[in-house]
Amino acid sequence: MAFTAFSTGAASVEQAPRKRSWTALLLLAPGIAYMLLFFLAPFIQLVFTSLQAPAASGGIGEYVAAWQFGNYADAIVQYWPHILRSFVYALTATVIGLIICYPLAYLIGVTLRPRPMLQGIALILVVAPFFISFLLRTLAWKQILPSEWIGTDFSVIFGLVYNFIPFMTLPMFASLQQLDLRLVEAGQDLYASPVTTFRKVTLPLSLPGVVSGTLLSFIPMAGDYVSASTEFLGSTKTAMIGNAIESNFLRTQDYPMAATLSIILMAVILVIVATYVRKSGAEDLL
Repeated sequence: MAFTAFSTGAASVEQAPRKRSWTALLLLAPGIAYMLLFFLAPFIQLVFTSLQAPAASGGIGEYVAAWQFGNYADAIVQYWPHILRSFVYALTATVIGLIICYPLAYLIGVTLRPRPMLQGIALILVVAPFFISFLLRTLAWKQILPSEWIGTDFSVIFGLVYNFIPFMTLPMFASLQQLDLRLVEAGQDLYASPVTTFRKVTLPLSLPGVVSGTLLSFIPMAGDYVSASTEFLGSTKTAMIGNAIESNFLRTQDYPMAATLSIILMAVILVIVATYVRKSGAEDLL
């Protein structure tokens, strides 16, 4: 009987993890189905589109399935200035945004912490632009900025910085809001200078917010096509890869080229983000 009881107990122990695994799989099923349907399937279709070749009829927008890997070489040769310009703009705007937004996040998350009402008002002012269309905000700046500034590198970078300030500020605010100020006071008690205290205490503890904010800003900045558009703050000399994708998809209807540029954009962003996360030592922070 003891042996039977032991065997029954062992069987129940073995079945419990299996039951939990089925429950977890059942709970994850909707999310997995969503990702397969709305991410993986379109991505596979995008890859196949990037390898298409022009149809024999030669009609505009008519392409047939093929394995035209030369599309990628053609895209790089033809649009390398757009690709390079996109990442230079995005990197510059990210650095400027970090310089602007970190002090702002520190003000809201640390300095105004004892004053909840002022802190709430400051947060509302940061989030308020989200209540207005992205396009309308960018178009408004076209009317505000001097006409000689429009269509320059400055106007495009300015538009990128302005439009993505909330994406940069809010993650850093979330980290600084949780900062234990007693650690900062301890650094001061140990006769550390304000710069040393910031470098050794505040910055490392707020690093998850810095990494998240820069990624949330850099990634959409690299693919943005509104700020650099000739209809908003840009010109033909400031066109980014997003503008090239938009033009090929909607105007010239060169779908393989547009799909190829999209995949190149995703691949370069993936490499840059992976390198950034590894170099920043933030694998465990995200």
